[in-house]
Amino acid sequence: MKKIIAKLPILLLLTLLSGCGYNTMQANEEAVAEAWGNVESSYQRRADLVPNLVEVVKGYAKHEADTLKAVTEARAKVGSMQVSKDVLNNPDSLNKFQQAQGELSGALSHLMVVVEKYPDLKANQNFMDLQKQLEGTENRINVARERYNRSVLEFNTSIRTFPNSVTNSLLLHLNRKEPFKAEEGAKTAPKIKF
Repeated sequence: MKKIIAKLPILLLLTLLSGCGYNTMQANEEAVAEAWGNVESSYQRRADLVPNLVEVVKGYAKHEADTLKAVTEARAKVGSMQVSKDVLNNPDSLNKFQQAQGELSGALSHLMVVVEKYPDLKANQNFMDLQKQLEGTENRINVARERYNRSVLEFNTSIRTFPNSVTNSLLLHLNRKEPFKAEEGAKTAPKIKF
C-alpha cells in the first residue's frame, strides 16, 4: 500500500502533463510549417512556368513589350526574395512576400488580357498547355493558402485555449501565426478592356 501511495504523485503528475497540450502545440506548429512549405512550393511552380509563358507570348505579341516587361520584372522580384523560415513569425516579412506574389498575379492577369487580342496565340498548342498549367498552378496556390490558413487557425487556437495557454506561457512562449489575407483591392473585380 505504501508503494502505491508513493507512486501516486508521479501518476498525478503524468496525468496532468498528458493534458497540458505541449505535444499538441508542437504538432500544430509543425503542421503550420508543412503547410507553409506547400504554399512556397506552389509559388515556385508558378515562377518556373512564367518564363516559358512569356517566351511563347513574345513570339506573337512583340509590340506588347510593356506587359511582358512587367511580368518579367514581377517574376524576378519574386525570385530575388530571400524567404527564410522566420517569415512565419514575422508579419512584416509575410506581408512583403504576399505583396510580391500579388504583383506577379496582377502582371499575369494583364498578360492574359493581352493574349485575348491574339487569336492565333490562343490556338497555339504550346500556349494552351502553358495556360492550363498556369491555371492549375493558381488553383494549387489557392488550395495551399487555404490549407495553410486552416493550420494557422488550429495552431493559434491550440496556444490560446486552456490548459494549453498555461503551458505555452510557462514553457513554450509560442506566438500566433499570421494567416494569408486578401490582397489590397481584392474586393473590387478587375476591369478588363479590349
